[in-house]
Amino acid sequence: MTVQDPRPGSPSPRPAIGFDRERYIELQSRHIQHRREEIGGKLYLEMGGKLFDDHHASRVLPGFTPDNKIAMLERLKGELEILVCLNAKDLQRQKVRADLGIPYEDDVLRLIDVFRERGFLVENVVLTQLEEGNHVAHAFVERLQRLGLKVARHGVIPGYPQDTARIVSEKGFGANEYSQTSRDLIVVTAPGPGSGKLATCLSQIYHDHQRGIAAGYAKFETFPIWDLPIEHPVNLAYEAATADLDDVNLIDPFHLAAYGEQVTSYNRDVEVFPLLRTLLERLTGSSPYSSPTDMGVNLAGSCIVDDEACREAARQEIIRRYYRAVMHERINDEDDEVSQRVAMVMSRAGCTTENRAVVAPALAVEARTGEPGAAIQLADGTVITGRTSALLGCSAAMLLNALKHLAGLPDEVQLLSPDSIEPIQTLKTEHLGSRNPRLHTDEVLIALSVSASSDENARRAVDQLRRLAGCDVHTTTILGTVDEGIFRSLGIEVTSEPRFLRRALYHKR
Repeated sequence: MTVQDPRPGSPSPRPAIGFDRERYIELQSRHIQHRREEIGGKLYLEMGGKLFDDHHASRVLPGFTPDNKIAMLERLKGELEILVCLNAKDLQRQKVRADLGIPYEDDVLRLIDVFRERGFLVENVVLTQLEEGNHVAHAFVERLQRLGLKVARHGVIPGYPQDTARIVSEKGFGANEYSQTSRDLIVVTAPGPGSGKLATCLSQIYHDHQRGIAAGYAKFETFPIWDLPIEHPVNLAYEAATADLDDVNLIDPFHLAAYGEQVTSYNRDVEVFPLLRTLLERLTGSSPYSSPTDMGVNLAGSCIVDDEACREAARQEIIRRYYRAVMHERINDEDDEVSQRVAMVMSRAGCTTENRAVVAPALAVEARTGEPGAAIQLADGTVITGRTSALLGCSAAMLLNALKHLAGLPDEVQLLSPDSIEPIQTLKTEHLGSRNPRLHTDEVLIALSVSASSDENARRAVDQLRRLAGCDVHTTTILGTVDEGIFRSLGIEVTSEPRFLRRALYHKR
């Protein structure tokens, strides 16, 4: 085990609190109520980002908890309902939610379950951009209906979003199915970006007005933060997170023209704003908004209490996004288009992979041993490494070393003896068909838990697992899906070098 004390200037994985959670909940709740009073009638509130597990926001705004948004909405629970939408094309391409490792169709069901468990009304699902030949999406519609949900189908509208005359007509939004809602505040959310939330809101407003129901729109989008500079690392981290969608931050040209003030927006909001304004003008005679920024209800910038802490947290997130992009490209044999976009963002943020404190120690282990290495940075900045051996993979070794260190156990203490590891190796190689006898993280944790019933040192080590949440890890090879899942469950942020352990054409993860 190699233990490195925090180096001068080395970033800690636990930055100072930079964001006031309670102030955010209070300001946002008040602002939504004010917007409802301004709009009158039904208000469709598009919720950008994740609604109750916004891990990106919690990483770049230390102090923002993943459930911040849902905690705010709970104050309005009796007055709102939630509508979930999903892009049918994401089902066809089997898109997976990266932070959870589950496909979007499963995440829709998970989201509905969680919302209902918290007492929210959820009855409607909208499938956007649904085409006749998308059999996967049509099968999902039938599945949702069997589960008792109401499903509306929205097709692809030619010329969207530029051809406003067609869009705001019976051949455009008029051809979409209508979701019958029962409350005046409708929160529109989705498993991820590009799901068609705005188009869903606009389609609903069109149908409401056809029925004589007053309705309006507002947007709750955390990022980019409009009153932070366009090159602020927190806003750049949003670009890195959406690099696969080719999103870019830009100055809101409509806001600049209307008020002479430079504020930050992004390309999709700017592109679709003329449609939104035209729709509202055609339906109500005027638009309450002069710019994309006007339609937002985002007060996150007012809740930043330590700008430097947020800047550093955002720079670390950009680096993680870069490693995630290059790893995804290596696994899927794709070109480097997305990773190069993130690399450009990383350059604009003034950081490199060298600023990730766990990268150099992991690479040093590999250089010294000739085998894969891993490193973890603990809450106090201490870096613990692990090397590959005949008994353990580097991630498993690192995990044991970290737990031993946190438990205050001497380096010479063996948490797992070779005698306890050998039967597991035999089971793997002789009975389960594995070519790799080394223990993975899940196997190590199970063995350690079994030992904890009779070994005090093992029990002390197991008790430290909760202290690993929020720590950063880097490995010199791409992790298997099992190790990846274990780290995710422990709340550890992992990056890897974009190479596999073995040279081969096929890699089982």
